[in-house]
Amino acid sequence: MIQVGTIKEIWRYPVKGMGGEQLPTGLVGSQGLSGDRIWALRDVQRAEIQSCKARPQLLQCWARRSSLDSGQVEVGFPDGAILGSDHPAINPRLSALTGHASTLVPLRSADELEFYRRHKRDDGSWLDELVATFDREAGEPLPDFLFDVPQNVADFVSLPGTFFLVTPLHLITTATLNHLRDKNPQADWDARRFRPNFLIETAPGLAGLAEQTWLGKRLKIGAVEIDCVSTTPRCGAVTRTQADLGVDRSILRTIVRDAEQNLGIYAMTTVAGELRVGDAVELF
Repeated sequence: MIQVGTIKEIWRYPVKGMGGEQLPTGLVGSQGLSGDRIWALRDVQRAEIQSCKARPQLLQCWARRSSLDSGQVEVGFPDGAILGSDHPAINPRLSALTGHASTLVPLRSADELEFYRRHKRDDGSWLDELVATFDREAGEPLPDFLFDVPQNVADFVSLPGTFFLVTPLHLITTATLNHLRDKNPQADWDARRFRPNFLIETAPGLAGLAEQTWLGKRLKIGAVEIDCVSTTPRCGAVTRTQADLGVDRSILRTIVRDAEQNLGIYAMTTVAGELRVGDAVELF
């Protein structure tokens, strides 16, 4: 094994599409980081789970697990208000924020397929909506999967039984952020824009888009082992307002031009366990 870095930050996002909470340690299992994406916003009219791709206003909120550890979450709003998921005003507040009647809902079992199904008004509009979320300018390429959409992506907003579309884990490296910062130094390459579970401080000597070279390999972090399975093609969400981060369309332009549209990689758990900030990240 080769040490490629250390864990610099651990993040979980209890509500899909919202900002998250930074943790000193975390338990990682088959469904990713414990407490991650356990609630989501559901559009009432469309009967569909929403993400920050379609509802970018969600990025102006943050969420954390309730201190009572009751399965509930707390949501922080742009005006400073904090409401629990069981508060009677939570759904009206989120509906007003997004401009669509919505309800905050917890994760359901994988056999409740209708709960996870993608809204399709007709045969083609759903794909047009999906393509539009990638916010490409004229001449910029789209991710390859949009030209041959996997059936699960066509049918479901997230993998049934989860609020994840691809895999439960996502990681990025400081090498990648530094590389893109060199390409566009005027932009704010704050890791929060990219919503990783793990920000890895890369070892000296590693540069460029480091994590892309780990695809098909395995990482050991503390007691945890994860497989690096695919790239993370970026959409317009990375350009949106988030907490104290302003709009910056140049970030997506740089990723498309200088990183083949990708920033970070998706991963899956192979050995469950606990990890913490400062743990060595070893590649094998």
